[in-house]
Amino acid sequence: MESAQLKQFVIDKIEDLKAKDITVLDVSEQSNIADFMVVCSGNSKTHVRSIAENLVVESKRANLNIKGVEGRDTSEWVLVDLGDVILHVMQQQTRDYYQLEKLWSEKPE
Repeated sequence: MESAQLKQFVIDKIEDLKAKDITVLDVSEQSNIADFMVVCSGNSKTHVRSIAENLVVESKRANLNIKGVEGRDTSEWVLVDLGDVILHVMQQQTRDYYQLEKLWSEKPE
């Protein structure tokens, strides 16, 4: 699956579980490990975990290679690495604290 198709697959699957404030970052110029980062929020630890787990289940069903999943234990921030697309599901206060969108949108000097 191409990067753009994979990105849309991720968005569709997280929308299925009502992820909030979905942001897509094109990091292809800044990173050699991924083309896109998708950042979204969940209402609670359970919601964050459910959004990430749904993507994992649907990815396996679609025979996609999951490179890793981190953060399931605390569910403040769960990362699902699908290679060209990395999903970050965060509780709102964690997202506000780390400000990934700001970090990855800044241009290097």
